[in-house]
Amino acid sequence: MSASLGAVLLMICLLQIKHMFADFYLQTPKMLSGRGEYFHWGRAQHAGVHIVGSVLVFMLFGAPWSFILIIAALEWIVHFNIDFAKASYSDKKQLVPSQAAFWRAAGLDQCLHNLTYVAMVWAWAQFAA
Repeated sequence: MSASLGAVLLMICLLQIKHMFADFYLQTPKMLSGRGEYFHWGRAQHAGVHIVGSVLVFMLFGAPWSFILIIAALEWIVHFNIDFAKASYSDKKQLVPSQAAFWRAAGLDQCLHNLTYVAMVWAWAQFAA
């Protein structure tokens, strides 16, 4: 069975809404502090919050568990590393919200996450729909 355009667009919308909540409403002080360190437990937890949301979206669309587990593991790795790269760069450059470079880094971070969702939905349409 192939995925309909409506299903693809709905899935992208749901992943975007999940992203908004996970990135802007559900981050704790632990998740936000010390983000320039690579092995940061708070970043791991933050990526885990994203995974929970994505798992729910893929379950809603009836994706097989084997697909969900693989896509969740890949998303966790990608999300963790995108966030580390932004945090590391921002720390090295000592960026603050009053600088344009801060917003460019934040924008690139969000763009990469959005492209991750496009890849995830493509994978779902190709292998699980």
